[in-house]
Amino acid sequence: MYLEAKETARLYKLLSDKLGSDTTEAMFKYIDNKTERSVEATIKTLATKEDLAKVKYDLSKDISNSIKWMFIFWVGQMGAILAVVFLLLKK
Repeated sequence: MYLEAKETARLYKLLSDKLGSDTTEAMFKYIDNKTERSVEATIKTLATKEDLAKVKYDLSKDISNSIKWMFIFWVGQMGAILAVVFLLLKK
């Protein structure tokens, strides 16, 4: 951290010598605001523990629901196949 502050102070001095202190101050404020908005936008897109827990719950609910319907489907299919087999064997 100390190195960054030292480098920032050196950059501020170099720019203020070339551009003037008002322009340099405005440029530093612009960069700070832009960086702050970028960080805030990034934070808004991050998932929280609550978000992950909700996704995990929804996913497990969807999987269990899918398994239930797959079981019902396969039982129905086996019933249909057995009915056809019994009809063919009866003849």
